[in-house]
Amino acid sequence: MDNFYILHDSHSLNFRSPFGAVTLGTEVTINIEVENCEGVFLELIHFKGFCESIPMERKTEEEGQDNHTYSAVIKTQDTGLLNYFFTIKRYGETLYYGNNAEGLGGKGCLQKYDPKPFQITVYKDFKVPSWYKEGIIYQIFVDRFCNGNEDGHIDNPKKNSFIYGDWYDEPMYIRNSSGDIERWEFFGGNLQGVINKLPLIKSLGVTTIYLNPIFESPSSHKYDAADYKSIDPMFGNDEKFKELCSKALELNIRVVLDGVFSHTGSDSIYFNRYGNYSELGAYESKESPYYNWYKFRNHPNDYDCWWGFVNQPNVDELNPDYMNFIINDEDSVISKWMSLGASGWRLDVADELPDEFIKALKKKMKEVKEDSVLIGEVWEDASNKVAYDVKREYFFGDELDSVTNYPFRDSVLGFLKGDIDAHNIIRKLMSLYENYPREAFYSSMNTLGTHDTERLLTALQKGKEHKEEGEALLKLAIAFQMTFPGVPLIYYGDEAGLQGGADPKNRKAYPWGRENKEVFNWYKAMTSLRTNHEVFQKGEFKFYDVHKDVLCFERSLENTTALVMINRASQDIFFELHGNKNVQYYKNLIATEEVIENNFGVLRLKLKPLEVKILLNNI
Repeated sequence: MDNFYILHDSHSLNFRSPFGAVTLGTEVTINIEVENCEGVFLELIHFKGFCESIPMERKTEEEGQDNHTYSAVIKTQDTGLLNYFFTIKRYGETLYYGNNAEGLGGKGCLQKYDPKPFQITVYKDFKVPSWYKEGIIYQIFVDRFCNGNEDGHIDNPKKNSFIYGDWYDEPMYIRNSSGDIERWEFFGGNLQGVINKLPLIKSLGVTTIYLNPIFESPSSHKYDAADYKSIDPMFGNDEKFKELCSKALELNIRVVLDGVFSHTGSDSIYFNRYGNYSELGAYESKESPYYNWYKFRNHPNDYDCWWGFVNQPNVDELNPDYMNFIINDEDSVISKWMSLGASGWRLDVADELPDEFIKALKKKMKEVKEDSVLIGEVWEDASNKVAYDVKREYFFGDELDSVTNYPFRDSVLGFLKGDIDAHNIIRKLMSLYENYPREAFYSSMNTLGTHDTERLLTALQKGKEHKEEGEALLKLAIAFQMTFPGVPLIYYGDEAGLQGGADPKNRKAYPWGRENKEVFNWYKAMTSLRTNHEVFQKGEFKFYDVHKDVLCFERSLENTTALVMINRASQDIFFELHGNKNVQYYKNLIATEEVIENNFGVLRLKLKPLEVKILLNNI
């Protein structure tokens, strides 16, 4: 392939305007610069598969110039993904220019065939409530958080279960010879424990409590619901849940529930495989009112189940009876718990829920509580997710407000552990910024640890000789999380320095009285910084690519500008920032005695090993 100049950069307004995702009806200008060619065509691929080729107009430029800009304007007429690449006619040859090899947007590359397309997300405008978007989330695995009973007794222990003898025991699974769970195990946390700790949770600046499943279930994790309309008796009851929501709201904290609607438990009212319930379950008889909820291949023992786990039979979410029960009925599952105080839902395995189901659920939520929020569990870029050969519609305006931002976690940990450099973390996060509607990007649930990942400190401690090294990296991670766009999530215990590897070690009980005070105090400092400075909640942002070991970005809101700089290296790093001519000085929010002067728009900066600087200026 001949070497010649050609460039399209989807992150630059010189090449695509406006930037990123756009609302329906927006006109988008696409430009490309090419050296000596006969013609350029913009190739559009619409969401429903329709393709069109648009001749691009060469813009008038100075005579004798070899590089020319070709331009086209497209008007977005349908929601969905609008993908594009370029066809270049040059000296009798046809070449293609598309996205880069990683598909991350920004500067593209020339191909002889099969180019990766760039992406424009087209959506109907939607708004996410500010209580969620501008706040902080605290995730609680109820059994492992706190036993609120004064005498420490455990409420309503289950038959044939295992109760840990000590709150600080290491969690484990008790399995039979086939590897199946033989007896479920519990520590005894409950909703009263959450109520008792509300002041502590509030001290971390939390505005949203996200509860892992709390409905009746035989397991400790409760992702195998037995009764969607009852709180597990080990946790409490309807009144206790209502009390939690009410007392949390007095502290301006909302409660979001985990909705596990792609499957139920086999030991449930609806399936009743073991005959533990009085109602006629689908496993027991085809005459069961719940029989059509499930997907039997050969009744009763051969049925579709979640990832092969026979204790979690899949449901047909679009079955009218099931949809009525979960969503549409006046006393539906959604209606009941939102009426009792829930302010939103986190949808477990959203990829396995049909778009029609999510749309109906979102519509019902907004009818019951207009300022509610809907979050989906999605592990990848949710804007272009394909699940079971279906292109998902999460961010087109009628479905999710937010998603679990695991790409954020992967990028931050990858950078701090040395797997990727600053240039690449910028590219990865800018790709999300480009692809997500702004509301969705600023509402992303920015996780660093959850019940499905190893503990944050454990992940950062790997390969380090001294625990201080892992803690230093954790401080950098939290500083980034609390100053970057999106909603930071604290997984209970991470703020106390709790460690643990894969499930079940990542679900240890909260270490009451044994907290890592240095880690806890850092969390409090960083959450306070976010809570007290609006610029970190809703300000614009811009990355600076200054050094492979330094992550540097700017937040700006009205007359306030903040700079965040993180050095992952074990040595001093010096660098300069140019262009902030209106800013006279920055105050370091971490070392308040330090003032950094700005001379003629040039900031000369030094970062010590494993240091974060957070600078603020009010013009």
